[in-house]
Amino acid sequence: MSEKFTVKFSYRGESNSIDNVSHQTTATELLNEVRNSFQVDDDIILRLIFKGKTIAQESMVEDKDSMEVDGDAVNDNNAHPAFQPETTKIPKSKPLKVIVMGSATTTNIQKLNSLRSDPLTRGFDDLQLKFHTKSSSAILSTYWGPLHGHQSKQYKFCRFQECTDASFGSRPGSSTPHAWEARTLLAKLATDPGMVAIFKSRELIVGTLGEMDPVDDRLMQRKASEGACLLGYNTNHGMRIDVKLRADDLSGFRPYDELASTLIHELSHNWCGEHDVLFWTNFGQMRVEYLWEHACLMQGGGGRKSSTAALAEVTEMISPSAKGTIARGSNDAQNNPRAMMDSICQSVFRELARDMAQHHLPVQSVAPAVLAFSKELMMERKYEDARWSKTGGQRLGGSSTSSSPSASSNDAAAAVVGMTPRERALAAAEKRAREKQQE
Repeated sequence: MSEKFTVKFSYRGESNSIDNVSHQTTATELLNEVRNSFQVDDDIILRLIFKGKTIAQESMVEDKDSMEVDGDAVNDNNAHPAFQPETTKIPKSKPLKVIVMGSATTTNIQKLNSLRSDPLTRGFDDLQLKFHTKSSSAILSTYWGPLHGHQSKQYKFCRFQECTDASFGSRPGSSTPHAWEARTLLAKLATDPGMVAIFKSRELIVGTLGEMDPVDDRLMQRKASEGACLLGYNTNHGMRIDVKLRADDLSGFRPYDELASTLIHELSHNWCGEHDVLFWTNFGQMRVEYLWEHACLMQGGGGRKSSTAALAEVTEMISPSAKGTIARGSNDAQNNPRAMMDSICQSVFRELARDMAQHHLPVQSVAPAVLAFSKELMMERKYEDARWSKTGGQRLGGSSTSSSPSASSNDAAAAVVGMTPRERALAAAEKRAREKQQE
């Protein structure tokens, strides 16, 4: 008489034991015992695994046009004993452990595949795709106004990346802004009308605008040896630009006008890696272009408090003496673009003098190129916008409307108008490079 033993079956988190199992118990008998013990549905195919090997498995039989499972219809292999005496050692006190696996029949799989999902129910993949495809600029369309809350379709930051390594704002009692606020701020910088104007004129495309980790000690210490404070860095000439958004104490964000200036600084590294005269000339011209765009929008917006210049915190840089009159809607400061440009240039020169002093360079080395670029911007605006064609009887170029300009000045103006701002900037950069080689 064969020795009897106990087998413990585990199926979908449940366990059942079957006694009186012997070496003569066939795979078919074991499968039937398991099916009855766990009350398995008829559309489930069972497979028994013992020590990593399949000892019994049900098969499907074809009944006309369908495939169905019959508990008694098994292949010939299930007629043999499930536990071979020569390979199975029976423990004295512990039951044998067998894992039961169930899979759906072909008919059931086909039925599930034929079902259509509810078109009104949005899946997780759809939500994730919607989150990534809907740009943050669309979310911020109301911040800069309905006409200016978006990037250029062609020249833009392709994606934004906030710093999530430090879990900012997500810990109990944390006072620093949350990571989603940093992402919103990055999108605000990208959709800034002044920044958009720079991207269009210079045909810039930046892969990622990211938030610099303020606790990145390695980068801080490396830059500290150079005597400079690390506020941002440019990777691979514009493949990625990171800006330090948070204050040193992490209590909030740095002032917006400083962030915009830092971003323009890093954009200048797209062309120049070193902080030489060419770099600061390019930076100064982009700063003038940034402020001039806000000045033009200030004029077009009727001096409202919600002008983009006020939102960008640069009103005083554009027209410091007219800050109060602009808020009240006075036309004196708005209709004097030459005074605005003079104020812009003086503000940029003060900023350049402070930053260039750290690299032992005088601001006088870049002033002529910046002033020449400012005149080009005013000339371009004169021909593009009729509202700025006349101011108090004076042409924006400085000559009276009653006087006839010389032929040479007309030719120069035509040449300027025929070139894009990017072409003029590149031509000026090439000219400065040639002059530097001739020295």
